[in-house]
Amino acid sequence: MKIELASSYGFCYGVKRAIEIAEEHKDSFTYGPLIHNTDEINRLKDGYNIGLIEKFEEIENDSTVVIRTHGIPKDELTHLKKQKNKIIDATCPYVTTPQNIVEKMSTEGYSIVIFGDKEHPEIKGVVSYATKQNDAFIVLDPKELATLPLKSKVAVVSQTTKKPEDFAKVVSALIKTHKEVRVFNTICNATFENQDAASELAKKADVMIVIGGKHSSNTKMLHSISQQDCPDSYLIENETELDAHWFKNKQLCGISAGASTPDWIVQNVISKIEKIS
Repeated sequence: MKIELASSYGFCYGVKRAIEIAEEHKDSFTYGPLIHNTDEINRLKDGYNIGLIEKFEEIENDSTVVIRTHGIPKDELTHLKKQKNKIIDATCPYVTTPQNIVEKMSTEGYSIVIFGDKEHPEIKGVVSYATKQNDAFIVLDPKELATLPLKSKVAVVSQTTKKPEDFAKVVSALIKTHKEVRVFNTICNATFENQDAASELAKKADVMIVIGGKHSSNTKMLHSISQQDCPDSYLIENETELDAHWFKNKQLCGISAGASTPDWIVQNVISKIEKIS
């Protein structure tokens, strides 16, 4: 069986940057998982003594705190600074952009529409930058817009890992009903490239392996896209989850990986597939 990697996969700029920042600050901790990849977080813990705190109230004064790639709510960041903590900001610049846009457009009197998952840490951070919290709304479906008390002026941004065609549907619905719609394309280019590459590979593969965290939005999207053209597509976090039955009578195995998946995990998966296929 032949194994082929997608032409674009794995670590994006923001994740690479965050890992490098974390490695430069040994004996610190991150507030929330730095990235959505448990194996990489464990590597940082074992090799660099970088801990993890999940609950904000557990952060002590005068600590060195690394801010996760997805960012954190504005009020929490402000509070950490008041506690005299040393703040190491590893927020992805592509996430900082919608934060700044939401803050600016909210200040200028626009209603804010954010296309994304309301429970995702990135979106929790982005919405917090609206100066008027009761005038910022998170939607996943254009149908939700009809129930919102939006002003005539609306600014719209997207979660960085969403599909452009889905974002366009929300934008189209807003344009039909509002006099002024300011559209900011905040979807990450790396997301486009990885998704397109996975789609192209899935069209010719008869089994697809997508590697990444089970809670990673962009990885789950890669898996969904792969399934459209290759029904035998599987999402795994590492090589231990591989099943030999997946590769029986298969000719081409395609491999893609989420933006938080380090290359060493990808190589471990390839080695395991070569042994069992």
